[in-house]
Amino acid sequence: MATAAPSENTAPPDANAPVVSFRNISLCFEEKRIFDNISLDVMPGETRILLGQAGAGKSVLLKMADGLIRPDSGTVTVFGQEVSCGREGDIFKLRHRIGMVFQESALFDSLTVRDNVAYRLLEENVAEAEIEQRVREALRFVELEPAIEKFPSELSGGMKRRVAIARAIVTHPDMLLYDSPTGGLDPITSTTIIELVIKQRDVYGTSSLLVTHRLQDAFTMATHHYDSQEQRMVPLPTGTTDPHTTFLVLNEGRIVFDGSIGDLLNSTAPFLRELIS
Repeated sequence: MATAAPSENTAPPDANAPVVSFRNISLCFEEKRIFDNISLDVMPGETRILLGQAGAGKSVLLKMADGLIRPDSGTVTVFGQEVSCGREGDIFKLRHRIGMVFQESALFDSLTVRDNVAYRLLEENVAEAEIEQRVREALRFVELEPAIEKFPSELSGGMKRRVAIARAIVTHPDMLLYDSPTGGLDPITSTTIIELVIKQRDVYGTSSLLVTHRLQDAFTMATHHYDSQEQRMVPLPTGTTDPHTTFLVLNEGRIVFDGSIGDLLNSTAPFLRELIS
């Protein structure tokens, strides 16, 4: 399953250029400042974990990367194309290269697991035989192929989230956006979901932005990798962390931290010490 392969009729990401770039972004909602002149990049193969208190704008950044929200000022560039002032038709085409996992799964209750996962492929008029193959591959990746004919009402919360991941990767995206993929789940189920995120990162090298309120999830991603031979997530050697996973912390409209887990844990900044305590 080549979930990291570029979409049809598109050039693969430039290895030396950001997959998504935010430059001098400012945004207010009803006089409340969400972002105050922030800038950040996501490079090919990189996972950026967004941390911060509720209301810090983490989910808003994901929606900006998907062209759903535009800043008051500044630019957002995705795959080299500006989406902060682009035409909706052009942005729609870019979304074919982006997979998004929503906080509450956002499955269609009236559709089976198969049709939920296949939804975007059906919109793109992909041949039925290919749809069947790709849906089964995506469900096999999240270990849910036996549930292909079930409806969302028959699934647990964790299973719904795994279906949402399958739907996000079935289009072979160049970038994945995870909006609190473990939100509302118990610790054991959360670990299962994070293992799938790590698996996607390590097996296919997909660039991603991930929002989480669970520090344990963030630290697990930085200190574990997916072992293809053992087919499971395992800890990295003591003292090492994943070089492609970095942290961003938002507070009061600004990025107050951008770096590795080691730098975060060693920071003496009061806000960061409180956050990780």
